[in-house]
Amino acid sequence: QVQMVESGGGLVQAGDSLRLSCTASGQTSSRYAVGWFRQPPGKEREFVATINWSGSSTSYTDSVKGRFTISRDNEKNTVYLQMDNLQREDTAVYFCAAGYFLGMAQRSGAYDYWGQGTQVTVSS
Repeated sequence: QVQMVESGGGLVQAGDSLRLSCTASGQTSSRYAVGWFRQPPGKEREFVATINWSGSSTSYTDSVKGRFTISRDNEKNTVYLQMDNLQREDTAVYFCAAGYFLGMAQRSGAYDYWGQGTQVTVSS
């Protein structure tokens, strides 16, 4: 059973940076895509960023382009989400998810394994 664990969330001020980490365990291969999703207070979960298994391809939702960067270190079984210039609207619980498929996916249903989430709160 693959387990995903997020870390790195916290309370920051607008304009600050955070780096979230998502570490996988129990997997038999590193050939899995990873997606970051978030759920703002009172809203549905939404796509943030995704990366393919090798790290050669990435995709972002428009609201975070130029501010967030997704990357991965397969030797450490970890995917990162560097978040710069955070804004109040980035406040959410952030989840990572893994799926054994080629390429990337913005659809949450494509992913099989999910973490418990980490809270990011941005104050003005």
